[in-house]
Amino acid sequence: MKLVRTILGQIVTEKSERMKAGAKRIYTLKVSPDATKVDIKKACKTLYDVDVAEVKVMRVPQKTRAVGRGRTMEKRHVTKKALVTLTPDSKPLDLAA
Repeated sequence: MKLVRTILGQIVTEKSERMKAGAKRIYTLKVSPDATKVDIKKACKTLYDVDVAEVKVMRVPQKTRAVGRGRTMEKRHVTKKALVTLTPDSKPLDLAA
């Protein structure tokens, strides 16, 4: 898999901002559905020049809503997100670069 297409963007929520600002230095990233932990770690190292201590990956299921007479509507697509923990001596992850 190409490393450029591994990380799709950052997930910005109140919880992710607290984890990023704390002493844990955990960043929440939206990643490609077929990306593995090894791919995500390599992409962070080569693209952003940071040292990754740990990668946790989870799939976010789709969200559906009932729309009359047994039909459903998809409100959110299936995505995959990763929680990337940086080492204490690593520089902060700058996704704008």
